[in-house]
Amino acid sequence: MKQLILASSSPRRKQLLELANLRFQILASHIDEQIHEDASPEQAVQLLAYRKAKAAADCYPHAYVIGADTVVVYQNNILGKPKTKEEAAAMLRMLSGEAHEVLTGVAILSPNGQSLFVEKTKVMFWDLTEEEISDYIATEEPMDKAGAYGIQGRAALFVKRIEGDYFTVVGLPLSRTVRELKRLGW
Repeated sequence: MKQLILASSSPRRKQLLELANLRFQILASHIDEQIHEDASPEQAVQLLAYRKAKAAADCYPHAYVIGADTVVVYQNNILGKPKTKEEAAAMLRMLSGEAHEVLTGVAILSPNGQSLFVEKTKVMFWDLTEEEISDYIATEEPMDKAGAYGIQGRAALFVKRIEGDYFTVVGLPLSRTVRELKRLGW
């Protein structure tokens, strides 16, 4: 049987692969996440996804390895994971009533070649009150998520609409990932 490895410790990505009924192992990649400041958001997520996959593929060269990285982009600025509650609140205020993009880069490395791609989904938030923002931050949910929110959690109440693949926002464009695995011979 072909070995599949998820190069991520993200519980959301794990759940998505389980949803697809795939048998896989997790090998979290600890990589340098610094990127060149001139890199576009697309280049940044693609490079980070590739680095994650490559670190795991170096240990398991005969496996199919999936690396992924997700960012929130508002007015061409990447919003990563907030470092403080104040930073989380500032991000949520910025996104309040506005549209932004969520980009997930995916790298699949396999004995039969590789697939590198980026999926984008546009997300529109309702206007958020200060009470909604502070109540959400009090849950601690935004602290480990790009853009300070998780669409699959309590922040689902902030989303007015999306255009694109919902799972891209969660952290792994599932249907495209599975199709690319099949194309590579999985």
